[in-house]
Amino acid sequence: MKRLLFIAPVIAFVALVGVFGYGLTQDPKKLPSALIDRPLPAFDLPGITPGGGFASASLKGEPMLLNVFASWCAACPQEHPMLTRISGEGVPVYGLAWKDKPQDTRDWIERFGNPYRRIAADEAGRTAIDLGVTGVPETFILDKKGRVRFKQIGPISPEDWDGTLKPLIARLRAEA
Repeated sequence: MKRLLFIAPVIAFVALVGVFGYGLTQDPKKLPSALIDRPLPAFDLPGITPGGGFASASLKGEPMLLNVFASWCAACPQEHPMLTRISGEGVPVYGLAWKDKPQDTRDWIERFGNPYRRIAADEAGRTAIDLGVTGVPETFILDKKGRVRFKQIGPISPEDWDGTLKPLIARLRAEA
C-alpha cells in the first residue's frame, strides 16, 4: 500500500508532462474557431473617421478578409505589406482596430498605408471578444453570405496567402 502511495504521484506527474509536452508540439496558428461556417457575431462599429465604420451585416456579397489589427501591435507592420498586396489583387480587406484610439489608428495608417476598404474602431474590445480574438493580428476569411470560413492567427505570410488563403478565396468566389 505504501508503495502505491509513492507510485501514484509519479504516474500522475509523468502523464501531466506528457499532456503538456504534446500541447507544445501543436501549431498555435491552427487553433480551431467556433465561428467556422457560422455568420459573424452581430456588430455595428464606428469608423476611425466619421462615416468610416461598418456593421457585420454589411460584410456580404463577395469573399473578403476581416483583419483585426492595432497600432500598438508588434507583428502588424510585418503583415501590412501582405494586406496591401491582397487588396491590390482585388480582394476586399476590412479592418477592425482592436483596443486602439482612432487617432492612433489614423496615424498608423498614415505611416504604413491603407489597404482597407473601411476601418471600424473596436476601442472597448467587445467585438473582438465576440469574434474569439486572442491577439493581433488575426484575420477571418468570409464567404459571400458573411459566414466565417477560415481564421488566420498571426501575420499573413506570402506562403499563407499563396498556399492557403488565396486558393480558398478562389474557391469561395466560384461557389454559387
